[in-house]
Amino acid sequence: MLFDTHVNLHGEPYEQDLQDVLARAREASVTRMLAICDKIENVDRIAEIVRAENNMWRSVGSHPHYAKDHGFVTAELLLELSEPEDVVGIGETGLDFHYGYSPADDQKRVFQAHIEACQRSGLPLIVHTRDADQETGDMLEAAYAEQPFPILMHCYTSGEELARRAIDLDAYFSVSGIATFKNAHDVRDVLKLFPKDRVILETDCPYLAPVPMRGRRNEPAFLVHVCQYLADMEETSYEVIANRTTENAMRLFQRIERASV
Repeated sequence: MLFDTHVNLHGEPYEQDLQDVLARAREASVTRMLAICDKIENVDRIAEIVRAENNMWRSVGSHPHYAKDHGFVTAELLLELSEPEDVVGIGETGLDFHYGYSPADDQKRVFQAHIEACQRSGLPLIVHTRDADQETGDMLEAAYAEQPFPILMHCYTSGEELARRAIDLDAYFSVSGIATFKNAHDVRDVLKLFPKDRVILETDCPYLAPVPMRGRRNEPAFLVHVCQYLADMEETSYEVIANRTTENAMRLFQRIERASV
């Protein structure tokens, strides 16, 4: 049984066939999914999708691309939005200086609000970082020293230095279809550093479809290819990776177990 820990199902790519997509996921034994929030404005739509399904949970948060428009996001707002039991993480949030869609100061301010919400709630922080390794590491380390909190480095493609800094903070790392890409040698090299008990799987669908589905719209059913690739890298079985990564995800997202009880 697989856990896709990062799906984006609320947008236009799935408007016509969402139920078919979810059915294919179940057929592929992707039985758990975490629906990720990219904008506060999408909280209600994501909640609607999640509450119609079994074994699906959600996050609340604001992607760094939209930070310039989300100055209203505070730790208090995020804590209020995260009160429902189906909310098991905060994000995705972080720093992305690659595209520059939002000024760095705006991104840092919104990221800090998410960090504070995680410190106060104990929910995992779902971190997106691109071309901001130093700044991301500095902010995480400073906050963790004040009050530790769970961290997930989502779809990790950054460098070895930030990976080692995050490992020292007991962070988890999610592996996506990027690991299967022919030229993603650096990503695979860093992946080997991750502690095996802190690696989980994701599709980040509709983006980043893995080989052999590359070029298509990604969907949760394709997580089987990421799992198989990781099994081949470790020279172990598909079942070992599926079980281990699901157990790791359930350990990280502890509110799932509490809600089930």
